[in-house]
Amino acid sequence: MCGRFSLTTELDVLLERFQIDQTSMDEYIPRFNIAPSQQIPAVIRANQMNRMGTLRWGLIPFWAKDASISNKLINARSETAQEKASFKHALKQRRCLILSDGFYEWKRTKDQKIPMRIQIRKGEPFAMAGLWEKWNDGDKNHYTCTILTIEANEFMKEIHNRMPVILTRDNERIWLDNIVSDSEILSSCMKPISSKEMNAYEVSTLVNSPRNEQPECIAPVGSL
Repeated sequence: MCGRFSLTTELDVLLERFQIDQTSMDEYIPRFNIAPSQQIPAVIRANQMNRMGTLRWGLIPFWAKDASISNKLINARSETAQEKASFKHALKQRRCLILSDGFYEWKRTKDQKIPMRIQIRKGEPFAMAGLWEKWNDGDKNHYTCTILTIEANEFMKEIHNRMPVILTRDNERIWLDNIVSDSEILSSCMKPISSKEMNAYEVSTLVNSPRNEQPECIAPVGSL
């Protein structure tokens, strides 16, 4: 599962790193504790350009009768996404990059759950594989998304049994390519990142509440 993450990287770094040609974001601010139901930064490819904007986290399939289904669709299991009605259409036609520089998971012990922040290499930004949808309620269009997850690699197994699908740079380009719909090619993109690429550290229980959105959320325990 991926239910909380951060994005504190400066905008100009993101624009260069993900080769973003256009952004519709009126304001970009660092986010330290991003939670479901919030608007989150994402990249889609349209008209041969990588476009950065925001999507509401929690997918509403185009066929949904009401928006409440989004609460259950913040994540999509990559192993079954090609079969599930909620995800299979988006997987073929509406894929996106969900930008992050760290995600949170809670490590279970006998008597507590310890919040951990997981990063790639030295904290560089990365792209999680996402799907997006446009849903109309009769009055307006709603643009929503979900994050694909996969069975944890050896590193993550010490913390949690699931992890987000983190795309390699080559796979980022494939993932955004609207022409690609072959199931085998898409499946090849949805693999756990190497354990050697990852690091993690304990953070404050501040992240337990989505109301807390401050730099202290990403600080290692003991550094405050």
